[in-house]
Amino acid sequence: MNPFMKRAVELAIDNVHDGGQPFGAVLVHDQQIIAEGVNTLHKTYDISGHAELLAIRKAQEKLQTNDLSGYTMYASGEPCPMCLTAMYFAGIENVYYCCSLEDAVQVGLGKSKEIYQNLQKNKEERSLTMIQMPLEKGQVNPMKLWKEHK
Repeated sequence: MNPFMKRAVELAIDNVHDGGQPFGAVLVHDQQIIAEGVNTLHKTYDISGHAELLAIRKAQEKLQTNDLSGYTMYASGEPCPMCLTAMYFAGIENVYYCCSLEDAVQVGLGKSKEIYQNLQKNKEERSLTMIQMPLEKGQVNPMKLWKEHK
């Protein structure tokens, strides 16, 4: 097994022994581990405390950048939609994972698969209702303000 994937799986196993879910992640650049993470939901009650997100946060803080182009993520499980989206935003170019979404479903961790399926629907058909509320007349538009300040 690839040494980075082996480390991600080891982190996941240790996390299960610690009372957490079976997810570990290792972020790599130039064949060096830059950051690691495990799901911390059981400790922090923070739904965004996923292994991949925590590895990304650690790397970005350490390197003082939002751009992780050229980096590779190794994850013990197939990334959820939230983690996958964060990887897109960070510019991560390659993701390797060990256990699939189907493997997660079989052990009772099927929320990611449900979300992936839900995201394939039109906005109006999704289980999460989204309603746009336009700015009021004369209100400062934060998007235009940002464009002016960049």
